[in-house]
Amino acid sequence: MSYFPMFMDMIDLKILVVGGGAIAAEKLEKVTDFTKEITVIAKEVSPQTQQLIKDHCLTLYTRPYKEGDIQGFDIVIVATDTVDLHKAIYKEARPYRILVNSVDNTDYCDFIFPSYVRKGDLTIAFSTGGASPAFAKQIRRHFEKLIPDSVGAFLAKMKGLRKTMPKGKERMAYFDSLVETYFKENFK
Repeated sequence: MSYFPMFMDMIDLKILVVGGGAIAAEKLEKVTDFTKEITVIAKEVSPQTQQLIKDHCLTLYTRPYKEGDIQGFDIVIVATDTVDLHKAIYKEARPYRILVNSVDNTDYCDFIFPSYVRKGDLTIAFSTGGASPAFAKQIRRHFEKLIPDSVGAFLAKMKGLRKTMPKGKERMAYFDSLVETYFKENFK
């Protein structure tokens, strides 16, 4: 089954990450791009995860997960090697409609993490629906090289212009011409 590609404002969402190893660090690197409302619960925390927690002022509880810890969270990311824990947290979250991502276990996922490129306001996501994360990562790397670093500044300029011009066909035509020129100059 394919996953619906959705871009969501996460700034005020509360995220719980269960686990503190390398995979938890990988997920933290992604979600800290979009929110800092993150709590980590883990018996042990890798140096990389510890550094991310410190750098982004995240909350850490150094202990095992216990039933009820999901209360008050919007999203839970389970990044452990314990399939039984993934299953238990997923089942616990059902009545509360809390979204769950169980790393490497799509049976207990409401969503999966895409591989993505982010430059300023531009975010492009790639997904294989869990079939091959390695392929998604490789195609992301390919497209990442094609997107100029100046795209963030260009989009900031476009955002500013949108606020100054009234909606209508003239504005649309003007923006289309700006984008066309940008592509001609930057995508050769």
